[in-house]
Amino acid sequence: MLDYIVRENPDFTEDKYLAISELNIYRERYISDLLTHETGELSDLEKKVLKSLSKQTTLSDKLDSEKPSKLTFGQRIADKVATFGGSWTFILSFMGFLLVWIAINVFWLANRAFDPFPFILLNLILSCVAALQAPVIMMSQNRQEEKDRDRAKKDYMINLKSELEIRMLHEKMDHLILHQHQEMMEIQKVQIDMMDDLLKKKTKGE
Repeated sequence: MLDYIVRENPDFTEDKYLAISELNIYRERYISDLLTHETGELSDLEKKVLKSLSKQTTLSDKLDSEKPSKLTFGQRIADKVATFGGSWTFILSFMGFLLVWIAINVFWLANRAFDPFPFILLNLILSCVAALQAPVIMMSQNRQEEKDRDRAKKDYMINLKSELEIRMLHEKMDHLILHQHQEMMEIQKVQIDMMDDLLKKKTKGE
C-alpha cells in the first residue's frame, strides 16, 4: 500500500499520515488494480465487493436481506407438481389407482368393462400424465438451477471479499513486523552505545 501511495504522491513517506477516508480510497484503487491485473476486467460482482470493502460494511447481511423475486402462478404450480411427483405419496397413490382400475375392469366389470385388457385407455392416460408431468418438472428444475447459480454468485462474492481482506491483513502484519524489527534494531543500537559509554567511563576511571 505504501508503494502504491508513493507512486501517486512521491513526497509521501512512512512518517506522514493519511485520513481514514483517503486510505480507503487508496485501498479501493489498489484492490481494483489487483483484480484487474488478475482477471482482466472487473465484473459487477467484483465491483460490489470493492464497494463493500471501501465502505467497510459486511456483505453477507446485504445478500441475505435481498428480497427474492415473486413467483408466478405457473412457477408455483410447477414447484408443487415437482414436489408431489417426487414423493412417496404420489407413488403409492398412483399405484393404488392402477390397482383399482385393473381390479374394476377385470373382476367387477368382467363382461362389460369400459377398459378391457390390455387396458388401452389406461395406457393413454399414463402417456398423457407422463407427457405433461415431464416438462412441468423440467420447469421447476430450471428455476432451481437459477437459484443455485444465484447462490454460487453470492458465495463467490463473500469468498472474494474474504480473500482480499486476508491479503490486506497480511500486508498490515508485514508492515507491523518490519517496523517492530526496525524499532528493535534501534533499541539494540542505543543499548550498545550505552554499553560503550559505560566501558569508556570504566576504563577512564581505572
